[in-house]
Amino acid sequence: MRVHVISDVHGNTEGLARAGEGADALVCLGDLVLFLDYADHSRGIFPELFGVENADRIVALRTARRFEEAHELGRTLWAGMDRDAAILSAVRKQYAAMFAAFPTPTYATYGNVDVPPLWAEYAEPGTTVLDGERVEIGGRVFGFVGGGLRTPMRTPYEIGDEEFAAKIEALGEVDVLCSHIPPEVPELVYDTVARRFERGSRALLAAIRRTRPRYSLFGHVHQPLSRRVRIGSTECVNVGHFASTSRPFALEW
Repeated sequence: MRVHVISDVHGNTEGLARAGEGADALVCLGDLVLFLDYADHSRGIFPELFGVENADRIVALRTARRFEEAHELGRTLWAGMDRDAAILSAVRKQYAAMFAAFPTPTYATYGNVDVPPLWAEYAEPGTTVLDGERVEIGGRVFGFVGGGLRTPMRTPYEIGDEEFAAKIEALGEVDVLCSHIPPEVPELVYDTVARRFERGSRALLAAIRRTRPRYSLFGHVHQPLSRRVRIGSTECVNVGHFASTSRPFALEW
């Protein structure tokens, strides 16, 4: 059995169309939407609406952790526009292309920049969406926990710690614990390029120590200090920033 696992697709439709080649199934851990590419400020919903110069400005503010100034710039740019309608239209365009690129079968959960209510419209019969749910793939039990925890970035699918922990609890014991964000381990949550700690989950870390899955797989942190850390008998793996690498992580058994 061979399963390919990806995360943080961020608009890489071309790579996504090839992600399942040679595999029996594809697992996607979210962040399909590309709102703003921090490596190429000309790509994404934000520069399409407001231009590259404003994208440069907002990236600089966010990188400097001047979040209130970034929010104020955003409020100024959005003034007089129907923000929700503009974003929804752009997200729909991206989702139409990406869901059409998913191979069969695909098992997917949401990232923090995704818009969960739209997924049911675009997920075709070969794509199974799971969040706080489990599924058997090739005789192994995979559990899925989507979304991120609340941050000053205020991305679309951020939820409270208690709600996130409840989804983990609902999974019980699994062989492969799949989430968008990592467990709260310093080496896994620190981004070496952004030079900041992203939010990881203490509840995930506690579940790993308690239930000891074979693997904990996740994404979210694009350039982590460490991509792999062992916690007891569990191999914790950041499956990578698929938008930049187009390379899936392979599980074989």
